[in-house]
Formats: sequence, structure tokens, C-alpha cells
Amino acid sequence: MIGAVQLGLLAACVVLFVPMGMAGWHLSRNKMLFFSGALFITLAVGVHLMPYFPSLSVFLSTSEVISAPISLYHDSCIFSLHSVMYSNVRECDDGPFDNHEIGCKKSWQWIESDQVAKCEFQKLKKSDASDLLNGSWVVVAGDSQARLMVVSLLELVIGSEGMERIRGDLFKRHSDYSMMVEEIGMKLDFVWAPYVANLTELMLQLKRNKNLPDVMVMGAGLWDMLHVNNASEYGMSLRMLRDNVLALLPVSSNLDAGGVELSESKSTRILHLFWVGMPTLITSMLNTDEKREKMTDEMCNSYDNELYGSKLLRESGGPLLKLDIRMLSDLCGPPCTADGMHYDGVVYDATVQIMLNALLIESNQKPE
Repeated sequence: MIGAVQLGLLAACVVLFVPMGMAGWHLSRNKMLFFSGALFITLAVGVHLMPYFPSLSVFLSTSEVISAPISLYHDSCIFSLHSVMYSNVRECDDGPFDNHEIGCKKSWQWIESDQVAKCEFQKLKKSDASDLLNGSWVVVAGDSQARLMVVSLLELVIGSEGMERIRGDLFKRHSDYSMMVEEIGMKLDFVWAPYVANLTELMLQLKRNKNLPDVMVMGAGLWDMLHVNNASEYGMSLRMLRDNVLALLPVSSNLDAGGVELSESKSTRILHLFWVGMPTLITSMLNTDEKREKMTDEMCNSYDNELYGSKLLRESGGPLLKLDIRMLSDLCGPPCTADGMHYDGVVYDATVQIMLNALLIESNQKPE
């Protein structure tokens, strides 16, 4: 990918050597001066107008924006984050029990392997998660899968009792939710965004406000599959989202919401981006004829292919690290879902812990 410096050197060479070549062809002096002047003005205008054309700006800045995430993705620990398994032992507030008591959850753990042991993945407890997210602004945007991730994250940070007090507000139908966890100064915003176009609009809104969260989790596809059912259109929407995410990153944090220039340390902070994948859909368990007709394995595979082809995900050269709900829900299987679409909390608990461990890897931290 051509960078800005290389492009500048190329333009300088054009301005310098093309007129010299024309002179070698015995063109008149006036014609040569006219051409070199026109060429210089055209290049100068193009450079100044470039920021106003996001797609071109994205093309030129892509390598600079995503070079760090790509190297992180190839880190073996990032590859191993989803190496998990479930067991029949259930975890309750007072510890693990091999029964089905009310309030107990099916347990999960990382697979015991040399690689996982080397990476030192840990299930973060409340204190560790609070330290990691202290003072952070977390935005989660998407459909019901994203909302269930918010439930698991908040249950970890504020406890099950605190979660019960806010559950009614969080689950108001098709609505946004915002809260401040005063104890650790963490702001959390959930944005109801069932279509990829809603996520793109959110990116544009963040760019207009010149203010970005520290952690951004997003994902959409189930509503599109049900109400649009066109994989190629879904792919086009994902590519537009990718372009807007990349256009957002280079200007992410030079100014705060009030237009005040930020310190260098804050302006160079990393924006942690995650994509919430769609779950495994068990067609026979879906609760309407329309869902069973449209949300088939074949359509799910088509939508997944469009996701990878869009280059939105880090593993295909994009900016977002995938939280693979489809794999995690498939491992848990039919016993973990009542409707073939929304899974038990253990699946989203595992997803949250994978995300938190990715944050630890990207920020070179380890829990105490």
C-alpha cells in the first residue's frame, strides 16, 4: 500500500523529471513552463483536497492505521484466545458444584495446552476487570447478541445483585442504555444497532464529535438475515463500515468533544475494536416459520463469507478483532439455548473474558 511519504516523493519526481524529459523532446520553453506549472498546481490542489475524500484517504492511510493490529493478530496468544471448552460442572456464587441448582451457570475453561499455559490466560475477577477498565469509556453497539455481552460484562464489574437492579432498563425493547460505574469511573454505552448501516452511522457520529471510546464492541447481522436476507448487500454494508472505521482512526483523538487539543499521550492511545460474531443458529429450534425459512445454515455461511471478504476483521487485514460467538455457541450446543439463537450466559461470559484477555495482551498487562 502506498503511504503518504512515498506519494510525496513520487509527486516530486513527476514535477522534476517530466518537464526535463519534455525539454529533451525540444518543446518550446513556454510550452514546457506552462505544462510544469499546470502539473504542479494540479498536484498541490489534489494533496489539499485529499482529506475531503474519505475513501482515498483511507486507501492511503490504511497501512499506517492497521499495521499494529496486524502484528498483534499474528501473536500466537491472540490465535489461542478462543481455545475453550465447557464442562458439566456448574459454577455458583459460592464456588463450583456438580449439580443444576438455580442461579448456577455451566462452567467453561481454556483448554490445557502448552500454548495456552504460555499465554497465561486468566478468568478475570471483579477486582482485575475493574482495574483494567478503570476510567474507560466502553461502547457496545449491535443487536441482542451485543446486549447479552453487556449483561455478562456488567455482571462481572458490578455483580449479580447490581445487575438485577438495572436489568429492566437494559432490556427495554430495541432501546439504547447508558450507565456510569462510579466505583471505577467506567462509562458504558449500549447502542441498539441491529443493522450494519446503524453501525456506520454511529461511526460518522463519533467522527463528528471528534471523541472516541477506549473500547468499542460492535456486531450486526441477525436482523439483516431475517428482514433483508441478501448476503451480497450485507457484504457491501460491511465494506462501507470498514471504510468509515478506518477513516475515523487517523483523526480519532487529537481533539476532545469541546475542541480542545489533547496531550500527546492521550492523542496516541489505542482504540480497541471488537466484532461480535453471529451465534450458531439451530434452525429447528427457531420460534417462527419465517426464521426457520430464512436463517438457514447455508445463509449463515454466506453471511460469514461476506464478513471475511469485507476485510473488516483483523484476521483478514482489517481493524476489528472477532469475538467468535458462532464457535463458542456451537461448542456449548443445543442444551445451552432455548430458542436456537440466544444462548446461556456462560457463552457470553466466555466471550467477555476473551475480550478482556485480548485487552491485556494489547496493553501488555497482566492481572495481579
